[in-house]
Amino acid sequence: MSHPIVVITDTEELDPGPGVRLLSDAGFEVRLAGSRDPDVIAALAHDADALIVGYARVDTALLDRLPKLRVLATMSAGHDMIDTVEAARRGLWVANLPHAATEDVAVHALAQALSLTRGLPQADAVVRSGGWSQDLTETPRRAGELTLGVLGLGRIARELTRIAAPVFGRVIAHDPHVPDRPDGPERVDLDTLVRDADILSLHVPSTPRTRGMVNAGLLARMRRGSMLVNVSRGDLVDPEALLDALDDGRLAGAALDVFPVEPPAAADRLRSHPRLRLSPHSAFLSDASLRAYATEPARNVIAWWTTGRPHTPVVVPADAISGQGAS
Repeated sequence: MSHPIVVITDTEELDPGPGVRLLSDAGFEVRLAGSRDPDVIAALAHDADALIVGYARVDTALLDRLPKLRVLATMSAGHDMIDTVEAARRGLWVANLPHAATEDVAVHALAQALSLTRGLPQADAVVRSGGWSQDLTETPRRAGELTLGVLGLGRIARELTRIAAPVFGRVIAHDPHVPDRPDGPERVDLDTLVRDADILSLHVPSTPRTRGMVNAGLLARMRRGSMLVNVSRGDLVDPEALLDALDDGRLAGAALDVFPVEPPAAADRLRSHPRLRLSPHSAFLSDASLRAYATEPARNVIAWWTTGRPHTPVVVPADAISGQGAS
């Protein structure tokens, strides 16, 4: 029997070595595409059983060129780079990494919220320019008197509400798709969340319903002087509406780890607005998460090959649901 074949698309800053070793030891032939280009991926993966995906877009056109493919494993919790509807129609498994960076992203969101609240970059700039506390142009706010609003209650958002509860005076959340839990935050409707939050933190996936949801209308309903944090997906926020809200003072500041286009163009005002705090889609980064991003997709593929099912599937083929297996 020939060795099963797995192709790893793009790994960006990740070292694929630990995952490659796991797969090789499990009997896989491993091919590194090192690219998001569908032509490069198709050339290497035309006979592949499995695809490990970074940010590469896997759509119908690419799937048409991968006739032997049975399983796709993402190197992230998000899986919007894969057309999961089409994958399900073709009877493919899709697996993600729900736990790899939960703590890191939640801590990053909290750090961004506190940086906005305490005006840390501005304070740093004052000292570096030779000034002192009397030269601060704005007085920091006390976190214990503020309300943190969390939109979405997935794993990262729940971790954020847990670690933020001792810091902020009130933590509220909205997610109509997640049942209430006795140990969870105070639940409110969307209008109340937007109206009452001093800091609104976004934790929802990119879907047709959520793309652009933070638009001029939503921002106009936020209290004047409030702040926004986005460590989720860049296309949740209308950038022009955000810049307008910062310009007119509706928002006192915003922190973005994700952008509609990554990286943003050099002339993009998102790069230069003085009330924006930016990080380069790095909320997930830590020494521990980098190890997990390299090894856990490989473990998903190996589990599929050896047991018929990946550890953390988000798309399950119909034959597996009916109990027939899939390897």
